[in-house]
Amino acid sequence: MKEKNKLVVFQNKKIRRIWHNDEWYFSIVDIVAVLTESVDPTAYWRKLKQRLKEEGNETVTNCHALKMLAFDNKMRLTDVGRTKEIFRLIQSIPSKRAEPFKQWLAQVGYERIEEIENPELGQDRIKEYYELKGYPKEWIDKRLRGIAIRQELTDEWKNREIKTEKEFSILTNEISKATFGKTVGEYKEFKKLQKQNQNLRDHMNDLELIFTMLGEASTTAITKEKDSKGFDKCKNSANKGGNIAKRAREDLEINLGKSVISKDNFLSKQKDKKKLK
Repeated sequence: MKEKNKLVVFQNKKIRRIWHNDEWYFSIVDIVAVLTESVDPTAYWRKLKQRLKEEGNETVTNCHALKMLAFDNKMRLTDVGRTKEIFRLIQSIPSKRAEPFKQWLAQVGYERIEEIENPELGQDRIKEYYELKGYPKEWIDKRLRGIAIRQELTDEWKNREIKTEKEFSILTNEISKATFGKTVGEYKEFKKLQKQNQNLRDHMNDLELIFTMLGEASTTAITKEKDSKGFDKCKNSANKGGNIAKRAREDLEINLGKSVISKDNFLSKQKDKKKLK
């Protein structure tokens, strides 16, 4: 299951968005903050929402609440809207920023459509993102391959009656626990990462990424071969796939004389580089 909570930037202002039901949903409060420059965008949106409801405006009806990372680093329900709802909402907010924001929003949507039609464009943008953050090319190549392997696995699970985010999370933990002896949450804690907003794989070294890929690719192959259907059978296949990666990892560690599981993370490495400079 893809972790899709992300930030996008408009004129140096951060806007939260989440990928849900095959569409981007944007935080309405963040958009209100951009358009109005209000000192209290939450209060502004509350009053505007009430007025729109009284007017019978369908935009408010179509807006939903989804959990997003709040500024206190906790996941909280936040009013969100799809691109078309946001366009309608903009009409209700008098702002000199409205037109440039519409163009920006249209571009964000257009890029996603491009990526669906041509997945290589999406990979190119991801690659550029990691390059800008300072990751080495060899690591980026492995990370992109890992994303493709993960996508193949989650697509397979979706076709085998795995529906909820919790089920995807449990199956992912099953592979991780078998491969490394740690759930994703335990691994993040081991690397001293924040559980909600830091992706574990972005902080893995080359070998950790490789064994993660082996566990997930093996799980996909076993799931297909055994024709695993339903949560329990998929969980069993996930355990077997993870154990294949575990045996390979332990064999390598015997030959290396050390563990490949590392406490290092990308943030600490960046700090070390700055100290050297």
